[in-house]
Amino acid sequence: QVQLAESGGGLVQAGGSLRLSCAASERTFSSRHMAWFRQAPGKEREFVAAITWTGANTYYADSVKDRFTISRDNAKNTVFLQMNSLKPEDTAVYYCAGTERFTRSYSYTGTYPYWGQGTQVTVSS
Repeated sequence: QVQLAESGGGLVQAGGSLRLSCAASERTFSSRHMAWFRQAPGKEREFVAAITWTGANTYYADSVKDRFTISRDNAKNTVFLQMNSLKPEDTAVYYCAGTERFTRSYSYTGTYPYWGQGTQVTVSS
């Protein structure tokens, strides 16, 4: 069974940075496309960023483009989300997700069968 574990969340002031990590428990991690989503209180879960299994292609939501960077280290079964210039509206629980292939849009939650438990990111103004 695939297990994903996020870490690195916390409280940061606006303009600050955080780096989230998502560690996978299985050896086939390197063959999976990975993504980050987030969910703020009272809102639907939304796409943040995705990366193909080779790391050659990355995709971002417009709201985080040029501020966030997704990357992966297949040797360590880990995907990262570097978040810079954080804003209060970035406050949410951040989830990592994985899939063997993009059967539907990379930004659609239903594309991903594997999910972590989430890590809280709070940005104060």
